[in-house]
Amino acid sequence: MSAREPRGMFLLLAGIASIGPFAIDTYLPAFGSIGRDLGATPVQVQQTLTAYLVTFAAMVLLHGALSDALGRRRVVLWTLALFAGASLVCAAAQTIEQLWIGRALQGLVGGAGLVLGRAIARDLFDAAGAQRLLSQVTMVFALAPAAAPVIGGWLYVAAGWRSVFVFLAAWAIALWIVCARRLPETLPKSGRQPMSIGNLGRGYSSVFRDRAFWLLAGAVALNFVGFFIYVLSAPVFLMTHLGVSPQAFAWLFVPAIVGTISGAWASGRAAGRLSPARTIRWGLLAMMVAAAVNVAISLAGLGRLPWAIVPLPLYLFGMSFAAPALTLLVLDRFAARRGMASSCQSFLQSSTNAVAAGVVAPLVWGSTLSLAITQLAAVSLAALLLSGGRRAARRPASI
Repeated sequence: MSAREPRGMFLLLAGIASIGPFAIDTYLPAFGSIGRDLGATPVQVQQTLTAYLVTFAAMVLLHGALSDALGRRRVVLWTLALFAGASLVCAAAQTIEQLWIGRALQGLVGGAGLVLGRAIARDLFDAAGAQRLLSQVTMVFALAPAAAPVIGGWLYVAAGWRSVFVFLAAWAIALWIVCARRLPETLPKSGRQPMSIGNLGRGYSSVFRDRAFWLLAGAVALNFVGFFIYVLSAPVFLMTHLGVSPQAFAWLFVPAIVGTISGAWASGRAAGRLSPARTIRWGLLAMMVAAAVNVAISLAGLGRLPWAIVPLPLYLFGMSFAAPALTLLVLDRFAARRGMASSCQSFLQSSTNAVAAGVVAPLVWGSTLSLAITQLAAVSLAALLLSGGRRAARRPASI
């Protein structure tokens, strides 16, 4: 590819990958207005988020497999078009039930960009090039959860809550136009899988029966959980333990963004200079040090601002530094089914996040020490899984 094409591809993949988090966070500032306008309770409005997340998690298993059979470009274009239509359904909703339907439809296609972006990057580039591209995408992706509520708040104040969904539809349409003009088909017909129940069943079976997949993808998921418990516990962690106001959540999210972006940037710089194994090793070391320091700070009675926040950007630096190389280990395990492997990895991540949200976080958010110990336990277990996964990956997968 030319020097200009990778930059354009980075912007394209970052755009389609960010659709998912934007659909989650952009309308959050308008929850109260949605409830008043549609005559819905706060719980019913909250269920619009549940409707999105449930269908998102279910469908994320299929996006990659569909792209393995039909091609990446076709699936990207169809999912963007369907997302735009689903967003307009949300904008036109007259009852909370109609909004549930629109959000569920958004969830069905909202995860395609994230899943297919990884597969497209590996289709186009060697391991080092794909690591650089995924690192660049991660830098933009890290900004989406922070930028989305701000944009949504502006739109809500200026034009009401329905304008948020009109914006999401317009953005999807704009991405569709750019992808239709600029996104090449990265999976040739000769490399595609037959679209049959039997072939899909064999593919999913080969991935989910593979010990290396579970270990490597599990390591990726647990690394993220080590920080995600802080996101899930943010109201208690920030307001109860650290004593900040509801307007001061930037204490957590700004350092998190800085750590994520700087780690992703460093990972891109290291691609081709450090081996994937050393990149992952250094990233894990940074996370282990950060988690250990986090525990020490709480044990020393310093679980307050700014000390309780200091280890978190280092943890996220290490996570973002290691994540692209670790993700590529998972994809390259199934070179003929990278789309399916990416889908299965996303499904495992979503399932792990759901357990963290529903079970782990409520059990550990009672103190800064229990949160820090959980973070250290998560990254320590991830290191053990990675060690076993590297050994298991020496044996070829059965595809």
